[in-house]
Amino acid sequence: MTNWKYICLVQDIPRQGARRVARPRGLEVALFRTAGDEVFALLDRCPHKGGPLSQGTVFGKSVACPLHNWTIGLCSGQAAAPDEGCTPAFQVKVEDGAVFLDADELAGRALHETRPLAGPALHCA
Repeated sequence: MTNWKYICLVQDIPRQGARRVARPRGLEVALFRTAGDEVFALLDRCPHKGGPLSQGTVFGKSVACPLHNWTIGLCSGQAAAPDEGCTPAFQVKVEDGAVFLDADELAGRALHETRPLAGPALHCA
């Protein structure tokens, strides 16, 4: 039995845009809303270079990563050919305009993923 956690209303997610969901551990989850008001959830990390998918452009049932324009399927998290890779997808339930995510997935899925560091590394003496 799935333990659903209320996140927000569908209208709180910009149409053809995204909203990020913080977790106690691990990277954020990005909620995406299509032009047809379908809602999908992916880890907010492109499988290519770790770009924030929540800042990408949503078109159809895909999102274009803002860093290198990789196309990621919202249903599966799979990169479109010829690119390869996948970002974890999360279960979503929409009921009466409310968006829910699986609480167990939020707490335990894809906790090992990290975002790349930007800029030169600093070394402490």
